[in-house]
Amino acid sequence: MSELPDRRLLLVHAHPDDETINNGVTMARYVAEGAHVTLVTCTLGEEGEVLVPELEHLAADQTDQLGRHRIGELAAAMDELGVTDHRFLGGPGKYRDTGMIYNDEGNADVPPETRPDSFWQADLLTAADDLVPIIREIRPQVLVTYDQYGNYGHPDHIKAHRVATYAAALAASRSYREDLGEPWDVAKIYWMAMAESGMRESLRKLRESGDTTTFEGLDPDGPLGPYVTPDRFVDCVISGEGYIDRKMNAMKAHATQITVDGPFFALSNNNGSEIWGSEAYRLVKGTAAPGPDGVEDDLFAGL
Repeated sequence: MSELPDRRLLLVHAHPDDETINNGVTMARYVAEGAHVTLVTCTLGEEGEVLVPELEHLAADQTDQLGRHRIGELAAAMDELGVTDHRFLGGPGKYRDTGMIYNDEGNADVPPETRPDSFWQADLLTAADDLVPIIREIRPQVLVTYDQYGNYGHPDHIKAHRVATYAAALAASRSYREDLGEPWDVAKIYWMAMAESGMRESLRKLRESGDTTTFEGLDPDGPLGPYVTPDRFVDCVISGEGYIDRKMNAMKAHATQITVDGPFFALSNNNGSEIWGSEAYRLVKGTAAPGPDGVEDDLFAGL
């Protein structure tokens, strides 16, 4: 595949908008630098909450057309970031958004009842086999996905982590499914991270500005929960400098899911690019190549 650029990045996400919130700056940067960026989204986000009143009829408990609408939102967001290679796992709508509940601890969890076509119920090997040929086609040096907790416990995030991890292992095996392409071993695998110091600093500035409702109940000096990553585990930080506006515009493209007066924009307005602009990662496969400050500033460092 000589026509592909030298640097190739694959991101595996659960729903439309997850990619922009977590990796919008990263994607925009690597596109701008000439790398090939591929996004695989595992569901259409059919169970999402509709934040635009005139589109409430699209919701799962009404006309159930939200997933189709979010295909358009994702395309618009990718236009903002410059990403031209974005796909749905197994094709649009093969795996349905599982939805989520909040458990007694206040964390996201699996709903008591899930549909048979939900991503959570999907056979792991079947779903991995939808990703293996993409890995073998694109041959990414870097793969980005969630940690084993799905960052905050959403069942589809956890499932995306499992599918991406399993598919990466299978894709590297010479003897696995020759019909799915030539084997490819991804050199570096990263899990997305929310760095603890950045989150605490941003919360502090929010509280000092008089905002007590954004991330309500979280104390800048108190426990923050399992979705926050201690700084010692952060291996790479991609700076938002030059790309934060693209990320914010891409977030606005996900209009049914993200409001401009919501927490993302509250934080961005208060803190510039400090939290949503800097995107942190944990390296879980491969060798880190940190800079003088002990952290990488490039996912491809050392390759």
